[in-house]
Amino acid sequence: MKKKEKLIEYKKELLEIFTKIGSDKALMKEFLIDIMTPAEFDEAALRWQIVKKINKKETHRAVAGDLGIGISTVTRGSRELRNKKGGFALMLKKLGL
Repeated sequence: MKKKEKLIEYKKELLEIFTKIGSDKALMKEFLIDIMTPAEFDEAALRWQIVKKINKKETHRAVAGDLGIGISTVTRGSRELRNKKGGFALMLKKLGL
């Protein structure tokens, strides 16, 4: 099996794990802390804040300044949010944001 094929299987397995964790917040926290480096966890948290702020129509410059990140990072998050069938948009809708 090639690396790309293996990665597809690994991603499926990871999704299954998240599904099994369900609404167990304590288990989710511990799993994320173990599977991610502290920097990766920080980045994921910042990405979600970018999406929420852009969704509230904050300017890219304001978001970058508030979060202490570069405008290019904000732009990437904004691009992903434009996909109305993507995970960010679907999650915002689910949360009523």
